[in-house]
Amino acid sequence: MFEAIIHGIILAFGLIIPLGVQNVFVFNQGALQPKFSRALPVVITAGICDTILIVAAVSGVSLLVLTFGWLENIVFTVGIVFLVYMGIVLWRTTVSTTEMDGRTFSMKRQIIFAVSVSLLNPHALLDTIGVIGTNSLSYAGEVRLAFTLTTILVSWIWFFGLALGGRYFGKLDSSGRLMALLNKISALVVWGVAVYMASKLIGNML
Repeated sequence: MFEAIIHGIILAFGLIIPLGVQNVFVFNQGALQPKFSRALPVVITAGICDTILIVAAVSGVSLLVLTFGWLENIVFTVGIVFLVYMGIVLWRTTVSTTEMDGRTFSMKRQIIFAVSVSLLNPHALLDTIGVIGTNSLSYAGEVRLAFTLTTILVSWIWFFGLALGGRYFGKLDSSGRLMALLNKISALVVWGVAVYMASKLIGNML
């Protein structure tokens, strides 16, 4: 069981550490929200979404997305639309509007965006299925459960740490220039993923 736990830790960190839309958004909200508590909706939502993806991958339910090509194309299309819109919002966000009691990213908007970048990102979905889902087949019973719970726990710890890191980053920026730059970089990353997804969608349709 110890081997499965170590295996789960390594795989989970390997999947979530690379720069991606989900990580960028969690870090961004940790930095932009006036209080850390206001960033908790995105942290909790991202954690729940990753938990759903991991459980679906381990149980084999998520393979339905790969089985039905039309369903995968729908996920790609909706995901692209959300990412383009999210990029526009991030690009236009200024420190002054964000400091006004967090109006730019309310709790509802944080949750909607977090769900979209977590569950409507086929690249992350396929990574979860291909890596965690496949590797879980090496275990059974309590050992598989330990493997699954470990990957879920690492995911939650990472998101809380990411938001806290963003919070400290925001405190260091008294001029607001770094925050403005962070917004622009975040928007570019989001649009980059949208372009990547669009290329995959076109490839599926040809």
